Amino acid sequence: MQTHSHSIWWLRIATFSVAALAAASATFWVLKWTAPAPARLGAAVNFAGPSQGDPQVVARLLGGGQTGIAAAQAVTIDTAASRFKLTGVVADRAKGGYALISVDGKPARPYRVGTLVDNALVLQSVAPRSAALAASADAPVSIILDLPKLAQP
Repeated sequence: MQTHSHSIWWLRIATFSVAALAAASATFWVLKWTAPAPARLGAAVNFAGPSQGDPQVVARLLGGGQTGIAAAQAVTIDTAASRFKLTGVVADRAKGGYALISVDGKPARPYRVGTLVDNALVLQSVAPRSAALAASADAPVSIILDLPKLAQP
């Protein structure tokens, strides 16, 4: 009786490979089930609460002492500026850049230079620590938003 030694070795190699794969899979799952659960890492979020109101701005809003059109325009600009908060700036030479602006206390959203921020204001330009808002892209700057000062360590 003659045997084919080549076909027996291929069968032995295939059997060994399947057994090794099964052992490796079983080892993986045993180690995964017995390992302690990793600690959940969460990002720390710092939220600055609402700032204290300026008594002079409140007095002007209630009509304290100022009369005329100039006073009304100053109050309008002050209230418009207080609606916006700049939280970040990305300067891009090709497209003009982006600014993270919070409107009326809502979460900050990214705005590209030239896009409408509010119903009446457009992000006109960005600088390293500020952003300028205007009625249109060609109009004079109405509001300049500055980033908050960095905390000293």
